[in-house]
Amino acid sequence: MNDSSEPTFRISAEPIEVAALRARMDDRRAGGFASFEGRVRDHNEGRSVNGLRYEAYVELAQAEGARILDEAHTRFDILDAVAVHRIGELDIGDVAVWVGASAAHRDAAFAACRWIINEVKSRVPIWKHERYREGDAGWLHPDSD
Repeated sequence: MNDSSEPTFRISAEPIEVAALRARMDDRRAGGFASFEGRVRDHNEGRSVNGLRYEAYVELAQAEGARILDEAHTRFDILDAVAVHRIGELDIGDVAVWVGASAAHRDAAFAACRWIINEVKSRVPIWKHERYREGDAGWLHPDSD
């Protein structure tokens, strides 16, 4: 597990610094590292998207995210795992969520990374409000990608 005093899961109103997160996970014991970057895309369900806004119940979201990462350590043979999810206004191409997992072997890193993002999307109270090219907007279910 990482010795950093920073939380392993956090909600951020600022852009996600991928290089800093990756550097934080450097570990000489790790033979495998897997990461996932979820980005804002320009379409969803056949509609053109101009951007979106994420909202969260921050305290509950951070607590549930931390539980997910703690569970990942018990489910998978990993050395470290970190996840950050954005809130606020995001443009097309912005990183909305980042997950990283390191392990002695690649299989554990891949499996943990996939499991963590799926659990974050399913369990963490974060809501997505998309803005469409036609001028309207809509809320999406938290589990939508």
